[in-house]
Amino acid sequence: MNDNKLMNRAADNIRILAASMVEKANSGHPGGAMGGADFVNVLFSEFLVFDPKNPKWEGRDRFFLDPGHMSPMLYSVLALTGKYNMNELSQFRQWGSPTPGHPEVDVMRGVENTSGPLGQGHTFAVGAAIAAKFLKARFGEVMNQTIYAYISDGGVQEEISQGSGRIAGHLGLDNLVMFYDSNDIQLSTETDAVTSEDVAKKYEAWNWKVITINGNDPDAIRAALKEAKATEKQPTLIIGKTIMGKGARKADNSSFESNCATHGAPLGGDAYKNTITNLGGNPENPFVIFPEVAELYAKRAKELESIVAEKYAAKANWAKANPELALKMETFFQGNAPAVDWNGITQKAGSATRAASATVLAALATQVENMIVASADLSNSDKTDGFLKKTHAFTKDDFSGAFLQAGVSELTMACISIGMSLHGGVIPACATFFVFSDYMKPAVRMAALMEQSVKFIWTHDAFRVGEDGPTHEPVEQEAQIRLMEKLKNHKGHNSMLVLRPADAEETTQAWKLAMENTSTPTALILSRQNIANLPVGTDYAQTAKGAYVVAGSDSNPDVILVASGSEVSTLVAGAELLRKDGIKLSIVSAPSEGLFRAQDKEYQESVIPANAKVFGLTAGLPVNLQGLVGANGKVFGLESFGFSAPYEVLDEKLGFTAENVYNQVKALLA
Repeated sequence: MNDNKLMNRAADNIRILAASMVEKANSGHPGGAMGGADFVNVLFSEFLVFDPKNPKWEGRDRFFLDPGHMSPMLYSVLALTGKYNMNELSQFRQWGSPTPGHPEVDVMRGVENTSGPLGQGHTFAVGAAIAAKFLKARFGEVMNQTIYAYISDGGVQEEISQGSGRIAGHLGLDNLVMFYDSNDIQLSTETDAVTSEDVAKKYEAWNWKVITINGNDPDAIRAALKEAKATEKQPTLIIGKTIMGKGARKADNSSFESNCATHGAPLGGDAYKNTITNLGGNPENPFVIFPEVAELYAKRAKELESIVAEKYAAKANWAKANPELALKMETFFQGNAPAVDWNGITQKAGSATRAASATVLAALATQVENMIVASADLSNSDKTDGFLKKTHAFTKDDFSGAFLQAGVSELTMACISIGMSLHGGVIPACATFFVFSDYMKPAVRMAALMEQSVKFIWTHDAFRVGEDGPTHEPVEQEAQIRLMEKLKNHKGHNSMLVLRPADAEETTQAWKLAMENTSTPTALILSRQNIANLPVGTDYAQTAKGAYVVAGSDSNPDVILVASGSEVSTLVAGAELLRKDGIKLSIVSAPSEGLFRAQDKEYQESVIPANAKVFGLTAGLPVNLQGLVGANGKVFGLESFGFSAPYEVLDEKLGFTAENVYNQVKALLA
């Protein structure tokens, strides 16, 4: 056990660095980082198990930061472990710096997750803990790591904490330890201005072990972490009562602690200088690691060498005794697309694409051993039960299955799925009705930003939900999700793959693309109602090109008809009427404009020539197809909320019929 005088000195070192980063940038949040320094110091210098030489070691503990505005704390403690240098800390929030304002996932640097939107970071940790339980059930003690999370008052207040806390407690995730930095101070008010709940009782009601401590006392932190590590069948919440801006002084050298002003702004001028001096630093040269602190972390590095060596030796012995399992685990963590017998999947013609998805999921359940599927209380309706029927759901004492019954909590489910992906070794998918993707958008955005290949399954894709009415009928949702194909990630690629298949066979191809996509999230947008198959002879392999000409199309057409999803079959029906008038036409199925625009110009021109007359049909907003149809074409779409009626009636009333396709195209050609 380290001497507390040294531990306090190390925590003060973190405080100095954090405050100085914000001061130099003239931007950021020093107070929370200063209050939380004691916990991260104890965690990183005495408890967190990782390999400094191999940051991607699959058996490492993980640390997930929820309040991303406390990035100066994370960068500072990671600097003590050797992951950042002083120049990089001094360039906090600057162009090209590895120390952005909110942390962005960089495992090599020790940053396990991108954080910023409060509540998501600790929910990623829940997902990682579930993934770790799943893998431990298959590989044993070689996957016996601890997942640590750090949450603030804001994260506790965000509604996602309800779903996250409920699921973690219900599943008894005793490999999850969360520190709650309870400092009673928020950005604009003290916490008692907005809440009077008993957080401890709330988490206890969710079956968490709750320990309340002085969060700035290393002895108390150390004891709580030991108790948490020894707790079984419950996740642990350590409520650390901390001091916002610990050690901070005002310009007159009076206390600046527990003050909202330190939360979201530099300390400034004499207040900054007095604070650094009070903490034992030099305000003229603050970016320094004290020699005794460097020695503390060098000692921990030596300890980790021994700890990790023992872990590696145990893993080697296990691998020798279990060569097939060892190879399987290595394969899981490589993150490559799994081998699937796609040709062996037989679809029923005329099926709803959600049913076709169930057929694919049934095959994946038996062929992809590290796939985990979640559903928000809709497995029998979003048809993820195709997967569930081949496995079983997780329970507190059994993670041998591969299905998460998430309950009604779409945002939580999405973030948990992202956390599984961040942990590695598993392929997560999650499902709900498409209209409820509205609850998931913040998570989808984070998955795209972090380049996590989560599969989002969204069924009941249009107004054909029918009798459920406008609350359940997506109209604008497709346009919102397709924007993610237009948004580039930092590698210059489409930030998301969005696929809306036209029939059962195209659904198989869409799933193939989803499983082969290991670099971004994928959306699969699926129908509730049955859909007639595309004309015989259609080359479904062309789905991979994003848009393609279906069988039976004419050469040198007078008009090109474009759609995705179930509207393609409506175009096929309308084409029969148009051909009776001698009109030559080509029908294009366009499940993904993003993929299509990634093809060479010659291919794009062969499918939709620049000077062609183009008609688009979409059950969503017309903007869904305007990028394909162009300024000289015409899109018939839905421009209002839906209505409650049988879907066949809605097709008729809203104009999604062969007859209306005929009328619209005739008017376009007139």
